[in-house]
Parts: sequence; C-alpha cells; structure tokens
Amino acid sequence: MPYVVIKCGGSILNQLPDAFFENILQIKQQYQLDPIIVHGGGPAISAALEKMRIKTRFINGMRVTTEPVLNVVEMVLSGSINKSITRKLSSMGAKAIGISGTDCGLLTAKKLDYDKLGFVGEIESVNSHVLQALLGQQFIPVISPLALSKNGQRLNINADLAAAAIAKKMNAALWMVTDVPSVMHEGKVLPHLTPEQVEMLIRKKAVTGGMIPKVRAAAECIQSGVKEVVIVNGMEENSLLRLAGGGKMGTKFTGNGVLIDG
Repeated sequence: MPYVVIKCGGSILNQLPDAFFENILQIKQQYQLDPIIVHGGGPAISAALEKMRIKTRFINGMRVTTEPVLNVVEMVLSGSINKSITRKLSSMGAKAIGISGTDCGLLTAKKLDYDKLGFVGEIESVNSHVLQALLGQQFIPVISPLALSKNGQRLNINADLAAAAIAKKMNAALWMVTDVPSVMHEGKVLPHLTPEQVEMLIRKKAVTGGMIPKVRAAAECIQSGVKEVVIVNGMEENSLLRLAGGGKMGTKFTGNGVLIDG
C-alpha cells in the first residue's frame, strides 16, 4: 500500500469540517493509500504564549524558540492539538494514534541556527521502522513536529519541513493542507510549479511569510526524488478524495515543466 503524508497547518485545524477527517479514512479504504498525518499548531501556540505572557517572534516564517517557548510548543503540539486530531479520526472509525517526533527516536534533528532561532531544528533522520510498525497494524499515525538532537535536546521543527522529511524517507506523496487557495500569483492559483520557479517567486516577493518554508519544503522534496507534492485548500469539499482520485487540485510541484495560467 503506498503512503501519503498529509500535513495540516495549524491555522486551519479548527476550521476543518468533519468531512475532511472522513476523507482521510476514505482514501485508505477506497484508494489503498496509507495516510500519515503531520500537524502544525502555530495560532494555538501563539495564543498560549500570549496568555502566559511569554514573548514570541518569527524570522522568515520560523518561530524563534527559547526554552520557555519550547515548553509551550511541546505542551500545545503534543498535547491538546495532537489529541484533538486523534479524537476526530477515532470518531470516524479510524485507528488513529498520536505520536511526537521525540517518541521512539522517530525524528532526529540538529540545531538550525541557534543564535537566531534558538531551539529550532533541522531533520537529520526519520526512523521509518516506527512508522512501518504502526502502519502495518493499520494505524493512522498523527505526528507532532518535535525532535531530539543526538544529545537528547528537544527541538522545535517547522511542520512543513518535518512532513517533507517524512515523505522523503517513506517515498510518499506529500499533500500540504492549508486554509488558502494554494500558491497564488496575481490573483490566480498557480496549478504547477518547479523548484526554480519557487525561488523566483520568493525573490519577487510574490511568496512571503509562512508560505516561504512551505514552498521551499515542497521544492526540496521534489529535488530529493518525491514524485508528488501538492499544496491544497482543505476547505474545498472532498479535496483529499479528489486528489486521491487523480483530480487537479491546488498547486502541484514537479521537477520540470512550465507555469500554467488559470
């Protein structure tokens, strides 16, 4: 059974309809795809930090993570958000299991740029044996994007980059679910992008903020050999089912080609 990594952005989690979670179970049952969920949680983390009066800021869409910030990140990601997703999937009849990247050595990382970003990591390895063991028992893994360094330090991982690393290791398709109509340029959805075009759009500031790590993660996946990466609007009805069935949805990233208008 082929794998698909479904990355759910934190800004959309509370908006996703029940049908979205039904779709996850349906693609497993109808299209023989094994889903692996990776989730973010940025807005909930920011709200918790504000409530606790802990300052937070971003550099190029990445959260600067001090030790106090990291404690809140772990609490929100591996706690309330992860369990909320597993509950919703379980209510649909799925065998969902929540797991942190720090569990069983699932994600190993190194510090990305400590002087600027603090305890933010870059994935070095993914323990595919953990995922294969869960998938082999028909579980749907729901992964919060934290990791451990080789010396045991917790690290905050951008969820897009964590999903990309897992997709590369598992040779899986990667679907990045957002609350926007995919990658936009001059008011139109770009149905197709290459890694070269991604960097061009960033230089032109047509892609900014939190979309930068998203499109770069997609481009990096393509360059490393992942065949399919799609950024898709999760609010569109049955978007996952349509993708699984070969429909044209969102912005698809490939290694070559041209931009398609409209």
